[in-house]
Amino acid sequence: MRIAECGVKLLVLGSGGREHALVWKLVRDGHQVTCIPGNPGILGIAACAGISLDDNRALADYALKNRFDLTVVGPEAPLVAGIADEFQRRGLPLFGPNQAGAQLEGSKVFAKSLMRKSGIPTARFETFADARLALTYAGNHEYPLVIKASGLAAGKGAVIVADLDRARTTIEQMLVSKSLGAAGETIVIEEFLEGEEASIIAITDGRDIACLASSQDHKALLDADQGPNTGGMGAYTPAPVVTSEIQRRVEQEVFAPLLKGLQARGIAYQGVIYAGIMVTKQGPFVLEFNCRFGDPETQVILPKLKTDLAELMLAATEGRLAQVLLENHPYSVLCVVAASAGYPGAYEKGKPITGDLGEADDSVVFHAGTALRDGQAVTSGGRVLGVTAWAETLAQAKEKAYARLARISFPGMQYRKDIGDKGLQR
Repeated sequence: MRIAECGVKLLVLGSGGREHALVWKLVRDGHQVTCIPGNPGILGIAACAGISLDDNRALADYALKNRFDLTVVGPEAPLVAGIADEFQRRGLPLFGPNQAGAQLEGSKVFAKSLMRKSGIPTARFETFADARLALTYAGNHEYPLVIKASGLAAGKGAVIVADLDRARTTIEQMLVSKSLGAAGETIVIEEFLEGEEASIIAITDGRDIACLASSQDHKALLDADQGPNTGGMGAYTPAPVVTSEIQRRVEQEVFAPLLKGLQARGIAYQGVIYAGIMVTKQGPFVLEFNCRFGDPETQVILPKLKTDLAELMLAATEGRLAQVLLENHPYSVLCVVAASAGYPGAYEKGKPITGDLGEADDSVVFHAGTALRDGQAVTSGGRVLGVTAWAETLAQAKEKAYARLARISFPGMQYRKDIGDKGLQR
């Protein structure tokens, strides 16, 4: 379908900062949006409905009853659980891959095997379901190594191990003690790649690819990439480490063979392909694929996107992506995540949030883990807010984002002070 002057009617699924950014962009592009379940920030700009994201049938019933032109899935779990297949059976348009395609994120064994067969550059690896075999393999390799749970593990499934003792502990936790449940029943052990990470997120209709602006996430909790890994403490775009040559190589050496590999397996993939890239001295290597928009990367790449997002999504679902021109604004965008005390471990909820949470001409605060209590915004998640700003240069965007963050507070608020510094150093 072509977008009319009055826009289209969209349903967005999810409740975090990524979904707030999706809704914010779609509303700015002139569309009518409902979000399930949403959050207080989303509720300020769109309608929200209380249906469980675990109930594919109820979600499809709601989409059918309310005649949405397109449903957009934010998080990975519904896609891995086959929500696109349920919608397809009902004849309902949905932006996101089917269950077979979502294995790209739902099964690292599937993704790594597909990369190996398709000739996509990635770390050398082997997969194991038997702890004894895994330990034997780990004992015959140089360190560090990376051990990954094959399934969805909420960002806790990848561990860098510096020696055999740490490898043994990690293998036993995943394969023997079942610390990650079903997600860790099979593991991947791979070589450690040295370089600088970047995220390249693309939209595809299964034949053509449209790459959004490159970005760089900051996984570690503390400045200088110290401390435990998190879901992401901030991001910025564009990422200088992704030069035009690296971008070209990713498109030709990663995305093109990936689509051919999916097609060879009979998988008609449409939606988002997120490539986590390690830029090494030898060039780009794939760390992981995701089947959805990244978080917090979405909170910077969508403010930079000039093209109507709904037009891109509809074109992908209708097999005409090549007809849509993807354009970005010329400025830089930076997001700083404000997190709860204790995150990424146990954290308290219900802390009142005060300060400037409104939207400005050059900044916006995306809600990631918030709730309303007697009309007051309070914390409800580990990552609470994504404070995002844009400006002509990265340095100016950083200054604006941190100035905006300084006007917001909640008890125990923690955040990194060095978001964007790698880009500035380049």
